[in-house]
Amino acid sequence: MKMKNSSIVSLFVVVAALADGCTVSFAPAPVYVPPPQAVVTVGMPDSYVWDGVEFVGVMGDQYMYLGPEGVWLVCDPVRLGRFHGWEGGHPDWRRTAVRNEGRNVRGRSPVRREEGHEDRK
Repeated sequence: MKMKNSSIVSLFVVVAALADGCTVSFAPAPVYVPPPQAVVTVGMPDSYVWDGVEFVGVMGDQYMYLGPEGVWLVCDPVRLGRFHGWEGGHPDWRRTAVRNEGRNVRGRSPVRREEGHEDRK
């Protein structure tokens, strides 16, 4: 019995020594992630449309959406992808879009061309 108790105590000491060396502790380093930069513009795009989720407009070749507090922002890839999906089901959306008659974000009025009429000089 003395041998059995001695081997159990020895085994306990060995396991405790191994477990003591296996403890790992670390403090994670703080990671700074800068907030995404929003491109803010003033004014309205040349034309815009409601796509069922939000207003999306076009100024030149730049797609924009109506953000918080009525500010037009440049579309991020997720919004642009969703809009292009909607656009696939509505190929004539430019014909029915609301057109800006005043100054747009570039500071000038959009060129308005009527369908079926050619520009003559």
